[in-house]
Amino acid sequence: MSTRFNGKIALVTGGTTGIGLAAASHLASLGAQVFITGRRQAELDAAVATIGPQATGIRADASVAADLDAVYARIAQQAGKLDILFANAGGGDMLPLGAITEEHFDRIFGTNVRGVLFTVQKALPLLVDGAAIILTGSTVSIQGTANFSVYSASKAAVRNFARSWALDLKDRRIRVNVVSPGPIRTPGLGGLVPDDARQGLYDHLAAQVPLARLGEPEEVAQAVAFLASDDASFINGIELFVDGGMAQV
Repeated sequence: MSTRFNGKIALVTGGTTGIGLAAASHLASLGAQVFITGRRQAELDAAVATIGPQATGIRADASVAADLDAVYARIAQQAGKLDILFANAGGGDMLPLGAITEEHFDRIFGTNVRGVLFTVQKALPLLVDGAAIILTGSTVSIQGTANFSVYSASKAAVRNFARSWALDLKDRRIRVNVVSPGPIRTPGLGGLVPDDARQGLYDHLAAQVPLARLGEPEEVAQAVAFLASDDASFINGIELFVDGGMAQV
């Protein structure tokens, strides 16, 4: 096991599956003690078992303020500090303009924007000076996507959070960056369409990527670990695309 993050305390929200689980597993493999959150206890328990003894699961919904308070109370009690915050919890589904409902908007912005805001704000007392904050964005922050406007707008908001918070937190030397995945083979991506349409979606997306394939969660996890590390000590306020070139060409 690498000792790159020995003594570091990390929180990964939405850490039970996909990119969150891969990132939590990778940070743990590099020596960090990792707290993960998820809304469903069974999935949380399974993720902790996958990651191993350096992981602690806390059932929480990132869009619920009281849940976040409980998360940070637990971290304060068990670890007393936080070095790395990966505000990853989020998601969305597809509706075209004309069919968007208030429920659709409130649910996506509640988790992806409001949840990210208060996940970070409530972490501030625990974050050490010089800590690293990573937010999960998406290539849709800079690309239009049919039927996906609410999710896309939420990720554009996350992108600007990083620009503004990097300035708000400069006196504490806390870096804030965004990792923006392209199409990654996760349950969340597959869940956008019915089972019988999944391979078609994968093939369609892969055809738009210069590398001609989907990404894997572990590839995003590597980028998260880089942004969290001292190797990225002069990287602040950026959006790092992990997209095989999809949004770049």
